[in-house]
Amino acid sequence: MRPADGRKSESCFRRHVMKLAGIPVTLVLLTVCLGSISCSQKGTSASATASTSTQSLPQVELATVKSQKLNTTISLPGELMPYEAVDVYARETGFVKSIKVDRGSRVKQGELIAELDAPELAAQRAQANAAYQSTESQLVAAQARRSADQSTYEHMNSAAKVPGAVAANDLAIAQKTAQSDEANVGALQKTAEAAQEGLRAITQLESYLNITAPFDGQVTTRYVHPGALVGPAAGTGAMTPIVRIETLNQLRLVVPVPENDAAGVPEGTQVSFTTPLFPGRTFHAPIARISHGVETKTRTMPVELDVQDPRAELVPGTFCEVDWPVDRIYPTLFVPVSAVASDLERTFVIRVANNRTEWVDVRTGVRAGELMEVFGDLHAGDEVATHGTDQLRAGIEVFSRLVTPKQ
Repeated sequence: MRPADGRKSESCFRRHVMKLAGIPVTLVLLTVCLGSISCSQKGTSASATASTSTQSLPQVELATVKSQKLNTTISLPGELMPYEAVDVYARETGFVKSIKVDRGSRVKQGELIAELDAPELAAQRAQANAAYQSTESQLVAAQARRSADQSTYEHMNSAAKVPGAVAANDLAIAQKTAQSDEANVGALQKTAEAAQEGLRAITQLESYLNITAPFDGQVTTRYVHPGALVGPAAGTGAMTPIVRIETLNQLRLVVPVPENDAAGVPEGTQVSFTTPLFPGRTFHAPIARISHGVETKTRTMPVELDVQDPRAELVPGTFCEVDWPVDRIYPTLFVPVSAVASDLERTFVIRVANNRTEWVDVRTGVRAGELMEVFGDLHAGDEVATHGTDQLRAGIEVFSRLVTPKQ
């Protein structure tokens, strides 16, 4: 009980002092209460001012720039083309006598497609044959004469061993005659060979009047009809082909790959593609040829896939959608797709450092899920606004909060 008595004594003492000072107790208590209220209002006002200042700043969510190796697929357009295709021309001038195929006909290598008629070739062949036969006759006569003269010379040479039997002059004449016959036979042999080659050439030209298929395939276009004049020397329109033949069971899928996505994919890689001809079906083909050269007009690198089509279902000229694999062999930088902004002049992301914004120009690469590959003055670990917009100006103070982007 002593402590309570002590507090009571202290309170009585204070009242006694206040009475001696002439100050009412009630007035003192009121003063203390007013002071407390004033201090409380000042603290609340300061807190409210700080809150109001923070709320007036733009609210920005941030994401961290990531560095990783890209391994994804992108959709690229491709075009199916025949593995082999040729317009068949006539190598010799003539009139189309008959044509045995039409659009859609399937042909085998060496199969007769059309026949041409060229009467002047028959006359040329007869003339060449006559020249050859004449040369052959002259050669036979020269060979007989050479044999006779050679035999005469040999007999005279043998008889000359007996002194006075044969005059030296006669022996010399016989020798020169045999040598002349030998030279004449040699010349006629060359003439006969030339005549034979001429006859063979005319015969070869006549064989060109039969137009055959160069490989197994299908006729996709027929250009002429019987009676048409074709050939290299037929005048205006002479270079018109007879038919067009394309392969059936093997195609080339040509894909123009952007230069940024052409590296890191070796030949032999299996690639899938779809075609509007067969909705819902997916086809596969290996990468067969890479040009290793970028076309300057399109900044793309042509790549060819060998498509095996045993049932000849696919059609050349069809456009396809190709799932092209993109595999970077080195790490690149990624930001959320929504972080990339653009206006009429530039593409950029908004980097935030020390609560200050900065526009950083970037060049976009490949999209991987919710992330976009970017190239620019960025570094792994930088923080950028998750929602890039040109309304968030550069160099302003913001209130930021770091979030984790979706992968």
